Order: sequence, then structure tokens, then C-alpha cells
Amino acid sequence: MAKFTRREKNRAVPKIGARIAGLMTLIVAVLITAALRLYYLQVIKHHDLAELADRNRIRIQRLPALRGLVFDRHLRPLVDTKPSFDAVIVPEDTPDVATTVTRLERLIGPNNMAKKIDDADDEGRPEFEPVVVDERMDWSQVVALETHQLELPGVSLQVTPRRHYLYDSLAAHLLGYVGEVTVKDLNRLPDYRMGDDIGKFGLERAWESTLRGDSGGQEIEVDSVGRRLRLLREIPERPGNSVVMTIDLDLQRVAEDAIGARAGSLVAIDPNTGYILAMASHPAYNPNIFTGGIQSSAWHELITDPSHPLENRSIQGIYPPGSTFKVVDSIAALMERTLGPATSYYCPGGLYFGNREYRCWRKQGHGNVALHRAIVESCDVFFYQVGQHLGVDRIAAWSHALGLGKKTGIDLDNEKAGTIPSSEWKQRRFHERWYPAETLSVAIGQGYVAVTPIQLAELAAGVANGGTLYKPQFVKQIDALDGSVVKTFPPVVENQTKISPQVLEEVRSAMGDVVAAPNGTGKAARIEGITIAGKTGTAQVVKEAQGARTKETALSDKYRDHGWFMAFAPIDHPKIAIACIIEHSGHGGSTAAPVVKAVMEKYFQLNPPQGGAPVIVPSNDAAPSDPLAD
Repeated sequence: MAKFTRREKNRAVPKIGARIAGLMTLIVAVLITAALRLYYLQVIKHHDLAELADRNRIRIQRLPALRGLVFDRHLRPLVDTKPSFDAVIVPEDTPDVATTVTRLERLIGPNNMAKKIDDADDEGRPEFEPVVVDERMDWSQVVALETHQLELPGVSLQVTPRRHYLYDSLAAHLLGYVGEVTVKDLNRLPDYRMGDDIGKFGLERAWESTLRGDSGGQEIEVDSVGRRLRLLREIPERPGNSVVMTIDLDLQRVAEDAIGARAGSLVAIDPNTGYILAMASHPAYNPNIFTGGIQSSAWHELITDPSHPLENRSIQGIYPPGSTFKVVDSIAALMERTLGPATSYYCPGGLYFGNREYRCWRKQGHGNVALHRAIVESCDVFFYQVGQHLGVDRIAAWSHALGLGKKTGIDLDNEKAGTIPSSEWKQRRFHERWYPAETLSVAIGQGYVAVTPIQLAELAAGVANGGTLYKPQFVKQIDALDGSVVKTFPPVVENQTKISPQVLEEVRSAMGDVVAAPNGTGKAARIEGITIAGKTGTAQVVKEAQGARTKETALSDKYRDHGWFMAFAPIDHPKIAIACIIEHSGHGGSTAAPVVKAVMEKYFQLNPPQGGAPVIVPSNDAAPSDPLAD
């Protein structure tokens, strides 16, 4: 026992200092790491983490501003905003998105909700940003959603202001439409958010910054499934300003009704200001289908429709002007002194130039004819001679001076300039010289010549007012929410073409007899008590074979000529100028002229000319125009 005890006493005591030091170092390192982590979370990341925590409880619900209203010139509403009940889902608030979507579709109907959520995520949706999965719900759908709210975590009802076009397709191409912002829009417009509406076309696009307003918002507290508990703070939105247009609702209705189901366009302008009084383009579309997002099937139907309802024919449709171009020839020739009022040419029914016959519309010809009668009866042979003496370059110069072959500057996208040929133009375009025979076709508004209806309305207005070309405008003023005027838009003179009073009087007098004279090609536009100056035109769609005279009725619709009529009234103090084209309708005197008559009748019923109210009795027994006359 003693021996054992002695052994224990002699055993070396283990050294634990190094172990304790290592353990203490480890503990200090852990504490420092924890402290650094706490500092990082509590100090450096405090703001971000606090915001993330609040977003689980507190949400900023953005409220888009009410879009400004749109009125006609007499302050009658054309476009307003009405509430839309939409179903939205915050995916982060629901534990099982697929199950929630299935339940929701069972209640309110299928609407590709899962795809909409996936698309939103693909487009970079921020966390807790709601996704609209169904729009414009009816009352039964609203009740179903609210009644089963507890079964739909993350789903809520949102009331959204939606654009409403009161008269459906009326003035659709002028008003335009709105649609949801795209990723491309969001990249260039930082103030917009996913789901916002933006003007896509027409006035809605051109005046987007005026109509939009400033969005507001609400800071709300929500529960664990995203249901609203209480309002914490509110940021009021600023509604957009209203736009007062220059168009007259009554004239617009009459113009569109008169065109009917046919394809065509009508533009009515105040020749003293350049203000648009009516602008119709048919076929049209209903802009309400774009509100809240157009269905892909509806969009495909629109863009594949062979009648091109999305095209604004008033500014994008380019057509040969036909015999309406003879007004340009007349002014140019009189001003250049290659023609006098008494100059006459013989019309036997055609003119041979080289080895080709250039025919007059009247097979038996007009005989000896001077300028006045040539305009009234629209003699082609007379204007072949006028064009030959003028030359294409002088015709082009006067055409440009009168507003043809270039954009008018109207505040609408995608306006076309049309074409006014010249020798320089042909060399640049085709690398070929100009042939004199080509001038004959140009002189009667055929060949390479192409204009838009708004350009022809500008031409009529310029002849009416003495040569002043105003910028066409369709907005009269901007009004604030309280009705006060924010901004007005006075007339803008784009060009002043010098035309002698004698020349204007000669051309206006002949244009007056186009409507008033028994042999005038535009007598279908005659209105009792109103002196109207006009010019008919027929734009050839397909070229006839040499020597052929094909009857209009023998051609299929798509090969028939377009019918033109331009006019202004009253002659002595013009108040309205109009150009109208009816596609594939035949001769303008029998198709486009009655449309212009209907609009002018309405205008003078609403705005009686000086000297008392005229006797205006719509009649159907007026003598019809010569069916072959243009």
C-alpha cells in the first residue's frame, strides 16, 4: 500500500495552461464573431432588415392617379375613367401558390392565372409586388372572392381606374387607346410601375404626360395572409389634367355614319385656324378592348384583318388624288402664266402623245374647253395640255407650296408624307430620267402622285383662306381638375403661299360651279342656301390596257377606283374645309360628295352662316352626277 502511494506522489502533474488558453481563444473568437454579426445585422443591415420585416406587416399600396378626361370642343365628354374590380395575388403571402390559384379559378373562372404570375416573375417583379390575375370582374365574381377570402391567402380585391371610351369606335384613330406598360417602357420611364396604363396610340399617346397625373399611395397593415387590417398613412394622388379637343361630337357622328360600312376617310378643318372639326377613318376598332390588356386572340384578329382597322387612313392612307389635283395644276399654271383664264384646248375624248392615247373620262370628249369649264366638268385632255406646258418640276414646286407631298405636322404618330414626283425625285429614287409622257399622268393626279386625306383637306383650306397653311391641331386647351384653363393652343401658321387674288377668284369660281352648275361633277353635294366650292376626283387603282374602257361594274371591288371629294364653304367667307375618300367606290361625285354634304349640312345647322339661318332640307331627289364623271 505504501509502495502504491509513493508511486502516485511521484507521478507528473499534467499542464492545462495551454488548453485553457486555446479554449479561451476559441470562446473570444466566437464572441467576436457573434458581436460582429450582431453589429452587421443591428447596425449595418438594420434599415434593410427592418424594411423587410415591415413588408411582412406593412405594405405600400400604390394608387394610380385618375387619368384626365377628354372632351369635345363643346365640353361634352368623349373619354372618362370608371372603376374596375381586379383580383390580385401576392405570391409571398400564400404558402402554396398553385393550390390558391386553383381555388381562385374554381370560384371566379379560369384566366391563365398561373401563367400571369410566371410572366410577372420573368419580367422582374419585386418581392411582395401584387400580380393582377383577373380584371374587370363582375359583381358575382367580386362577391365570390370576398366571401372566400380566408381560403385564399395572398389574394385580395383591388379597385383600379380603367379608361372608358364613351362612344366605342367613334373617333378611335384620333383618340387612340391605352395599354399596360411593357418592360421596354419601364426601362425608359422610371416613374411607371408594372401594371400601369400608358398611352399607346393617338391622343392618348401624344398627350400622355398631360393626361397621366401623379400616383399616390396608402401605407397599410396586413395580417399573415396579406389581408388589410388598417390604414396607417395616405399619400393623395394628383389626377391628370383634362384635354379639350377641337372636334365637334355631332360632326364626328355624322361623318362616321355617312361613311358607314365602307372603307375611307374624312377630314374636316376650320380653314381659318387649322383646327380639326372631325376626323373619321373606317374601318375602325373599339379602343375599350385595349383597356386592362387586350386578349391575344383579339389582337391577332385586328392585325390580320385585311381591311386594316388599326390604320388611321386620314394620315397614313396614301392615294392618288385623281382630278382633285387639277386645282393645283390650275393655280400653278395661272401663277406661272403658262395658262390664261380664256386659254382653250380641244378635247376629242383623248390625246395622243407619242404612240399612246391618254384618254378623257368622257368618251365623246368635251370639245373646245377653257379653264372654268375644264374644272367644272373635270376635262382630262385639257389638263394633259396644262401639265405638258407646266412641266413636272413646276407642278412639284406648287404642290409642295400647297402642302402636298410632305407631312402636315399633326401631333399623331406615323403620319405619311405621300409622294409628289419631280425629275430630281425620279433620278434619286429610280436612277432614271423623267420622261415628258409621265407628266400627263401627274397632271390628272395619277402616276407617282400620292397624298393623304389630311393633306387634301389642307389644300382645300389653303384655297379657301387665300394660301395660308395652318398646322392641323386637334387639341384646343388643357383644363385643370377645377375647370381652370392651364394652357391654350392658338393657330400655328406653317406656310404662307403667295397666290394672286385674281387666280384665287378664278379657281374658286370654277370650284363653286362644280357643285352649283347643272353640268358640275359635284352637284350631289349641293345644299340649299349654302355656296359650296368643291372638286371631285377618281383615283385609279389598276391601270387599264391601252385602248380599253372597262366598265366599273365589271371589276371586282378591290380593283375599283377610289372616289374623292374636297370642298369648302361658304365661298365668300369659308368656315369649313373637307376632304373625303371612299375606297373602291367608283366616282367621287356620286360617292364621296354625299358624305361631305351630310357633314356640311350638320355644320351649318349648328353654325348658321352670316346673314341669317339658311334653309337646309336634306333631300334625296337631287339630280345624280354623271356616273362616268369624276
